[in-house]
Amino acid sequence: MRIIAGEFRGRKLLPPASETTRPVTDRVKQSVFDILNPLIPGAVVYDCFAGTGSMGLECLSRGAAQVTFFEADRGATDRLRKNIHTLKVDDRSVVVPRDLFRWISEPTSHGGATLVFLDPPYRFLRERADDLRSWARHVAARHLAPGGTVIFRHDAADVLALPPMQVVDVRTYGGMTVEFLQVQNPPLPPD
Repeated sequence: MRIIAGEFRGRKLLPPASETTRPVTDRVKQSVFDILNPLIPGAVVYDCFAGTGSMGLECLSRGAAQVTFFEADRGATDRLRKNIHTLKVDDRSVVVPRDLFRWISEPTSHGGATLVFLDPPYRFLRERADDLRSWARHVAARHLAPGGTVIFRHDAADVLALPPMQVVDVRTYGGMTVEFLQVQNPPLPPD
């Protein structure tokens, strides 16, 4: 795993310790970032289910202002913190080492994320679909900046709508799909 462009181009990252983690290949990462590149300078980014932080750290390398990394797995969080420290981006990084679904539903507004990477374990689309839909409502109402984009990676065989977000672009790479989602109308407050 490595950073593919920007300030830290070519720098290696600690890989996931678990074989169940599915890191994004350089080819897919390059394709996704070719689409997102104009949105990254100065962006406030959420990297949900961050693992070792590949997507968020790529954003920092390309000029994002800040990334909040969400990762509940202790082993992944340790590697994530080491990757952040190695790149010396501690001042532009926040690590939230707890359950994303609980954190996101807290009543405080954290607002202003312009890019949100959503990369849950593939099984969550079947086992925790309601949690993911609730997550989408909370993000749309309290966390996503106007015009913000959610990048949702999942198994190509699975489909899950995340209202009030709507798909504005879809890319499929082998067995994986990446959806680009935006809120088209002002969202209602979540439950």
